[in-house]
Amino acid sequence: MSLTHLDADGSAHMVDVGGKVATRRQAIATGRIVMAAEALSAIREGLVKKGDVLAVARVAGIMAAKRTSDLIPLCHPLPLTKASVDFAFEADAIRVTATAATDGKTGVEMEALTAASTALLTIYDMAKAIDKAMVIEGVCLLEKQGGKSGDWVRG
Repeated sequence: MSLTHLDADGSAHMVDVGGKVATRRQAIATGRIVMAAEALSAIREGLVKKGDVLAVARVAGIMAAKRTSDLIPLCHPLPLTKASVDFAFEADAIRVTATAATDGKTGVEMEALTAASTALLTIYDMAKAIDKAMVIEGVCLLEKQGGKSGDWVRG
């Protein structure tokens, strides 16, 4: 298997997708932030002094998905048709699930991963006054649909 972002000399380059057919593509990524009960309760009850943590984290994740190519050097700028960020409270954490979609020539895995990561970082930023020991973990791609390699789901 060869790495698509390396040329024959091993130098990094942006993949030429000009000859590919545009298709519907979607990716879903997840991750979680583990925190103390006090921080989890404050977020759930809307008592964090900086404001509505999940509302801000949702907007940050969506904005990050739209700006992925500005952050990840070899990503193509994509016209997203969907970018969403959802949250679920767990016993000791908040789980983030981010979805990105496009009708394009390359996939949106990086956009979904960037959205999830940025939403998690935003939660950390907004709640760090309560719990500096929060841990972001398990950021990964859950599934992708479309493209030459077809559909994939984490096993």
